[in-house]
Amino acid sequence: MSAPPAGLTPGVWADVIGQPDVVAELQAAVAQPASMTHAWLFTGPPGSGRSVAARAFAAALQCPQGGDGTCHACRTALSGSHADVHRVVPEGLSIGVAEVRELVRVAGRAPSQGRWQIIVVEDADRMTEQAGNTVLKMLEEPPPRTVFLLCAPSLHPDDVPVTIRSRCRVVGLRTPPVDAVAEVLVRRDGIDPALAAWSAAAAGGHVGRARHLARDESARLARKAVLDIPLSLVSLAACLNAADDLVGSAKEESDRATAAVDGVETDAVKASLGVGARGPGVAAASRGAGVLKELEKRQKSRATRLGRDSLDRALVDLAALYRDALVISVVEASAGETPVTLAHPDRRADAAELARRIGPEGALRRIDAILAARTAVEQNVKPQIAIEALTVALRLPA
Repeated sequence: MSAPPAGLTPGVWADVIGQPDVVAELQAAVAQPASMTHAWLFTGPPGSGRSVAARAFAAALQCPQGGDGTCHACRTALSGSHADVHRVVPEGLSIGVAEVRELVRVAGRAPSQGRWQIIVVEDADRMTEQAGNTVLKMLEEPPPRTVFLLCAPSLHPDDVPVTIRSRCRVVGLRTPPVDAVAEVLVRRDGIDPALAAWSAAAAGGHVGRARHLARDESARLARKAVLDIPLSLVSLAACLNAADDLVGSAKEESDRATAAVDGVETDAVKASLGVGARGPGVAAASRGAGVLKELEKRQKSRATRLGRDSLDRALVDLAALYRDALVISVVEASAGETPVTLAHPDRRADAAELARRIGPEGALRRIDAILAARTAVEQNVKPQIAIEALTVALRLPA
C-alpha cells in the first residue's frame, strides 16, 4: 500500500499490502453509506490478502472514526473478539451446512454493540453446495444491518456459484509487489532487510509465506528440498524416492501442526464432559461418546486439509520452477535481451539447466502434469499414487 498522506495514519489498513485501489474503494464505502451494500466478495490469488482486507473492512465499518486502528471497536474486530463480527475459518476440507445455518441465525440478529452485524467467511470456495444454497437465501433477503464479506480465490463457478456472485459487490485483489512485502516484513516483524527481500521474492509476493520463510529456517530448508527435485529425477528409483519425500514431508508438517492442538482440544472436551470423574459426572461422561467421536472426525478432516495444503504448496513451487525454465527457453529462442522476472530468482541456474535439458515443450508438459496432480489430490486420489505418477512424468530425458 502506498504511504498515507502526511498527517494521516493507515489505521486498520496498514496490513492491506500493495492494494491502494482496493483500500480507496473500501474507505469510500465506509465514509459514504450510499456506497454500501449488504454483500461483498473479495477475490485474488493466494497471498494477496483477501481475508486481511475483509477483516480491515469489518473493523472500519464498526469504527466510529472509519478505521483509525486505535479504538476498542477496531482492536476487537481485528483480533476476532468483537461481538458483532463473526469469522468462519474452515479447518477441515469444507464448510458444511450446519456451520452456515448457525451463521444465518447470527446474521438475523440486530447488532448488539457495533454499527453492523458482520459475517466474514474466509475460503468461501470451500462451502458445500447445500451450504452455498443456505447463504444464497440469506443474500436474497438480507437483514437491514447485516453485511456478508465472502473471500474466494477467483470468480470461477468452481469457486463461487454465479447465483452468489451476482448478489455481491466484487473486490479484486492482486499479488502484492515484492518490495512492498519486504517492507512490511521489516517494519512490522523486525526481519533483517536482506532476509526480508529474499523471503518476499522466494514467496512470489505471498505475504504469509514470506513471513513463514523469513522466520522459520526449517521452512527454508523444506523449500530447498522441493526445488532440488526436478534435476534429481534421472531414474525411476529417483522418481519414486522423490514422491516418498514429498508425501512424507507433507504428512510430517501436518502431524506437527495438529499434534499440540488436537491434544488440547480433546482434553478440554473430556474435562467438560466429566471424563474420569466419579459420582454424577460419570453419567454425563457416558453420554459424551458421540461428542468425542465428532471431535475426532473434525480433527481428522483438519489434518487431511493441512496435509493437502502442504503438498499443494510444494507442487506450486515445482510448477513455478518449470515456468521459469519455460520463460528462459522462450527468451533464449527469441534472442531477447530483456531481463525476465523469475518466480524463483535464487534458483535461476537450476531453471536454466532445466531449460537446456527439456526445452519449452518439455516445460509445458511438466507444468500440465503438476496441475493435473493438484486436481487429483483435491479430488481425493491417494496422494502417494498421484505424486508417484507425477514424478515419473517429470523424469528428465536420458
